[in-house]
Amino acid sequence: MTVKQEGNGILIHYGVNNLKVTPWGKDGIRVQMSAEAVPDTRDFALSEPVPEIIPEITSEEVDMTDPWYQGPEWSRYHMTGKIMRLKNGKITAVVNEEGWLHFENEKGEVLLSEYWRNRNRVSRYAVPIGVPARELKPIPGSSDYRLTAIFEADDREHIFGMGQYQDGKLDKKGMVLDLQHKNSQASIPFYVSSLGYGFLWNNPAVGEVHFGTNRTEWRIPSTKKLDYWITAGDTPADILYNYSEVTGRTPMMPEYGMGFWQCKLRYKTQDQVLEVAREHKRRGLPMDVIVVDFFHWTLQGNWEFDPECFPDPEAMIRELKELGIETVVSIWPTVDERSRNYGPMADRGLLMRTDRGHATSGSGWMGSTVYYDATNPEAQEYVWNEAKKNYYEKGVHIFWLDEAEPEIGPYEFDNWRYWAGPAQQVTNIYPKEYARGFYNGLKAEGRDDIMSLVRCAWAGSQKFGALTWSGDISSSWRGFAEQLPAGLSMGMSGIPWWTCDLGGFIGGDPTDEGFRELMARWFAWGCFLPVFRLHGERSPWDVKEVTIKENGRQVLGSGADNEVWSFGERNYEIMSRFLFIRENLRPYIREVMKAASETGEPVIRPLFFDFPEDCEAWKQEKAYMFGPDLLVSPVTKPGVDTWEVYLPAGTNWVESATGKVYEGGQCVTASAPLEIIPVFIREGKEIKVY
Repeated sequence: MTVKQEGNGILIHYGVNNLKVTPWGKDGIRVQMSAEAVPDTRDFALSEPVPEIIPEITSEEVDMTDPWYQGPEWSRYHMTGKIMRLKNGKITAVVNEEGWLHFENEKGEVLLSEYWRNRNRVSRYAVPIGVPARELKPIPGSSDYRLTAIFEADDREHIFGMGQYQDGKLDKKGMVLDLQHKNSQASIPFYVSSLGYGFLWNNPAVGEVHFGTNRTEWRIPSTKKLDYWITAGDTPADILYNYSEVTGRTPMMPEYGMGFWQCKLRYKTQDQVLEVAREHKRRGLPMDVIVVDFFHWTLQGNWEFDPECFPDPEAMIRELKELGIETVVSIWPTVDERSRNYGPMADRGLLMRTDRGHATSGSGWMGSTVYYDATNPEAQEYVWNEAKKNYYEKGVHIFWLDEAEPEIGPYEFDNWRYWAGPAQQVTNIYPKEYARGFYNGLKAEGRDDIMSLVRCAWAGSQKFGALTWSGDISSSWRGFAEQLPAGLSMGMSGIPWWTCDLGGFIGGDPTDEGFRELMARWFAWGCFLPVFRLHGERSPWDVKEVTIKENGRQVLGSGADNEVWSFGERNYEIMSRFLFIRENLRPYIREVMKAASETGEPVIRPLFFDFPEDCEAWKQEKAYMFGPDLLVSPVTKPGVDTWEVYLPAGTNWVESATGKVYEGGQCVTASAPLEIIPVFIREGKEIKVY
């Protein structure tokens, strides 16, 4: 074992393993380990340029024979003899002569410590049970490794972030999470700890993490290296600032993004799109965006309007612009074998491929398809050029990048392969690279108002203008309740732009009174999300599938109506009112979006983000902050007209619906009839909601 300074970092060398500890960004440290002669140098999420930092590196001898040694509590069980310290601002890495590693804040308090149970030599404090804190174990017959990294657990710790999981939990402590994307699940391996640090697992490989009560363990079945980044901060805002500085910040949200988005499954024709837009404006209702959903094309992989259903898209888009409405079109990354692009893309190696069998997506739905390889820059350029020719040059500059996980069925990651490497090792970067291709294409056209609706994300997606939504969730009270922790977790994972299908996607009969109540509550909440977007398939469908016999091509039917006037007169009055509330909030929303683009802070965030000194705020999962001054608590149960809300200490709060003033630091009973979502305003702020 060798522990020494090398350049601006510390090198730990043992056997064939080399572990580097280096300063990385403001108050940050990066840890990388490889067992290869030529290590993998890809930066993955840590893609932003960082200035060269000359850290403070010191070495000292520690007398561990004194049982009353007053070092960090865990340190006295692990550290012997010589230690080295690397200090970068508010964080310090501490390494002992056996290679054991932990991190401290400015006060010398332990933030995170390796789970070291594999001593090289035994001392009176040894725990020699043969469990290494980090291990790259070779996979026989290959150049790949199984990776395990283990850290000590802390009973005091609460963990927030890690992307989007439909588990209804905000605090991830005690949970097991898959490190893989699925429809409605986005694995973003960054979290903020209540102990005052942020941690990025900088590895896009499939795996899992256990935030156990006895230890935290990251497990990856196939990878090339260990790579993580840790930062310290006095507040969650400090931590998100540091994180977004090294992974990228979201752009300023375009003005159209702050208004109302109308969407359904699906407007089948050009006339249907225009009829809805005209009716919205005839009623005097605000709308900024309307969406043309999937299967408006001829075949998957022909990224174009179907001329039978959209005979004059330029005229449609022109009229919508005259009405003040932007057009969004759905893009799928699937390429049908019958598509005109399949052959050229296959010949040039621009499609995903398999190690075994035929490389179709596995579903066979509406054609035999394969995903294009979004990790390949040439494939990104190819797809963008098709979209540019058939959409952008017709007036479309906002794209809905669906199926972005990608939603491969079945999820046999050991069989799929990308340009960037085996799917097991890199698949989680797919949605980020999907967004990158369209961002780069739009940027090359001179656009600055870039925003793509993407059904997944990974660390760093935010810098490519990714607006993530929570996928095909159910139209149920449970589905509704699960979205708040999902959205807040995305914000704490560094993704400021997030939304969900208001009313849920799967199901929901507009004539059913129970669903109408759910829709009223969900729509009201949407008014206080980063993007206010109505979507869903709605029951019953008109026709599931129809075969056009002249050419054998299948087209889809559509779900029931999904406009604000589709859910009864009372709902129409409620939903219309919230459309105008959103408009009134635009100046405030604009300032919140500006802050997100400049500092990386979430648009919607848990109460503790703005009130970290309030211990009770760290426990709250029913209310959140929409920017710094609005506290919102969606009503996620049927049949109620009051709602319990915790108001953080440190300020007074004005109940927007009643004008009542409450002192912070207490739970209050808010007025919550069907037409009201509880919203509280920080006292002294001039914001009108109701």
